[in-house]
This record gives sequence, structure tokens and C-alpha cells, in this order.
Amino acid sequence: MNFLSTFVTFQNLHEVRRLCHWGPIIALSVIVICSTMAIVDSIIWYWPLDTTGGSINFIMLLNWTVLILYNYFNAMFVGPGYIPLGWKPERQQDAQYLQYCSVCQGYKAPRSHHCRKCNRCVMKMDHHCPWINNCCGHMNHAYFTSFLLLAPLGCSHAAIIFIMTMYTQLYERISFGWSTVKIDMSAVRQFQPLMPFSVPAFAASLFALGLALGTTIAVGMLFFIQMKVILRNKTSIESWIEEKAKDRIQHYQTGEDFTFPYDLGTRWLNFKQVFTWSGTPKGDGIEWPVHPKCHQHTLTIEQLKQKADKRVRSVQYRAVEDYNGACCPLSKGFQTFFRTPCTEEPRIPLNKGDTILATRGTKWWMYGDKVLKEEHNKRVRGWFPRRCVEKCHYDTAANNIVH
Repeated sequence: MNFLSTFVTFQNLHEVRRLCHWGPIIALSVIVICSTMAIVDSIIWYWPLDTTGGSINFIMLLNWTVLILYNYFNAMFVGPGYIPLGWKPERQQDAQYLQYCSVCQGYKAPRSHHCRKCNRCVMKMDHHCPWINNCCGHMNHAYFTSFLLLAPLGCSHAAIIFIMTMYTQLYERISFGWSTVKIDMSAVRQFQPLMPFSVPAFAASLFALGLALGTTIAVGMLFFIQMKVILRNKTSIESWIEEKAKDRIQHYQTGEDFTFPYDLGTRWLNFKQVFTWSGTPKGDGIEWPVHPKCHQHTLTIEQLKQKADKRVRSVQYRAVEDYNGACCPLSKGFQTFFRTPCTEEPRIPLNKGDTILATRGTKWWMYGDKVLKEEHNKRVRGWFPRRCVEKCHYDTAANNIVH
């Protein structure tokens, strides 16, 4: 039991249910397929007991698998860290600088955001990752980024094994035994493989090679994106907040000089905020070291300004068609069906006559808040087809007539 607790930390036993989701199932399937085929092909191509190089190759392969799984499961089960339910700042006057979460019945601490999937306010939330079926945040950011680094390295090693195995076997018998064509094998290894390399084995190796190369490219790109924000001591959400801050200042010509508060000045200092020798990030997830020109609530005040600006800029629409909330509604046209937003954000069902305050959108879809006829604690917001609504002749959000 002590060994398990050192390998991965379960906050509660029900956390194991995170494995029952399409993201972890696909991710673990890719890891198992690539690792298993790499081990099998290593036995065929470079038998580990015959040479020192073969032994090193095999040990490295097992090492990649263990490290990848270790960081993957820690990213999933350690979790990002959550703001306590009903949390309030120590100083009551600081509450005016914070947003209130009606779901968690408490204030959102600096750098925290509410995740609709986890249904909790997450410390230093970066994003909700479907592949680990959990949020990436304060506590598991280092594990998640380490996984993003190790997965491409391990898959690159596996891809080399797949390529060399297929090459040597094709070189040995170019037609897999269907022909009498013989090729000089003096340059290839001198021992016979313990496992036969048949057509199914070739097909499996080719499939595993495709998975390995695809994972290397896709996950490698995610790693560089994560390192870019980590070296600036930001999250993906905070990068978006900073961009909106510049847009707001430029739009209203306020002359403000917005400084991102958590950039400590050097990449090394920012790096050490996430990666530590102990594996536990610095800080308690509530208070953070900030730039000398800033204070603890610099970013939360900017968020409040953007929230007010969002209400002012929102445009009122009225539903003219019913919409059942389907992700890809074929009845709303082919363009609406094929141009559905590629996001896990919800869709909101509409009835004819409903009022919606739209804040953003595309050519075929819009995103906004549904105006409820009765007071509800829960906000109803999400995507809906643009063809289902029409713009009102007046803007309720601004209370002004549009001329």
C-alpha cells in the first residue's frame, strides 16, 4: 500500500472512475500498443541478451514506458488542486476584487477558474484535458508537461525500432515467403529471430509506427505550447486574458499600462515555479509571487473589467427557430452541421421567442447567455446555430436604441 501511495496519489477511491472515459481509454491504448509492439520488435530485430547495445536499447524502452505511465497517472489522479468550497479571502475587503462562484458557493482565488467538467474551481487552471479526464492546474502541471515531453521521446524511440525491424525483415525476405527471391543477408544480423515476422506482424508494426509518429508530432506540439506559457509563468487561460486586456485598452483608449503580474522576470525563475526536485510546485495555490509593479489582485481586477466590458458589448438576439441542443444538428443545414465548433463547451437548447445575449461567434454558430424568465442560480450559456436567431432592434445589455 505504501508503494502505491508513492507511485500515485489517490485523493479518493472514486478517482479511479476517471479511467472510464474515451480520453484515457484512447491514450492508454496508444501507450500499450506502441510499447507492446516495440518490445516484440526489439526481440525480433535487436535481441537484448546478445549484445550490450541490445540490452541498452531494451532497458531504455522499458524506462520510457514506466516514466510515461508514472507521469500520466500522476497528472490524472493527483489532480490540479481545488479551491475549498465556500472559500473567502482572509481580508473581507479583498472580496470586492474577486469573482463569486455560485456553484462552489465561494470566491474564486487569484488564478483560479471554475471548470464545468470537474464542477469545481481549479487552482491556477490551464485547461481541462480530455486525455487525462481531468484539469491541468497548479498541482499536476509539472506531471502533465513531463508526460508531454516523455511521450514523444518514447514514441520516437519506438518508431526507430519499428522502422528497423520492418527494414531488416523486408531485406531478408522481400515477399514474406511468397517468392523465391533471395537477397544477400551478409550485412544483416547473423542470428535467427526467436519470433517469426509474418504478414500480420508487419501490419501490426506498420500500424504502431503510424500511432508513434502521430503521437510524436501532436504531443510534441502540445509540449512546446505548454513550455511557452510556463517560461512566462502563465497558463493558457491567462494568455487569453492578457490578449483581451490589450484589446480592451485599445478599444476604449484608456491609456492603461497592463503588466502581467506573475511573470517574475526570468525564464529560470518562472520555470522553478512549476518544476521542483520534490515534484510539488511552489505555493499554496491561493497566493502567488508577483511582479514588483503589481499586487495579488491585479489580474482579478482586470477580469472584472473584462466581465463588465463583455456585458456592454454583448448583443441581444431572439430565437426564431427551436433548437434541441444537438452538437451537430443536420436539420439546421449542412454548413451548420459540418462547421460545428470543435470544443467541449455546451450547446444550449432554444425555444422560439427565447432571448440570448451573444458575446462571440462564427459565421454559422454563436455563443452567449440565455436570458432566463425566472431567477436561477445556474447560468445557461453555450453555443447555438446562428440561423436559429435574429438580432433585436435594441440592445438590452446597454439599454440603448440601435439607430
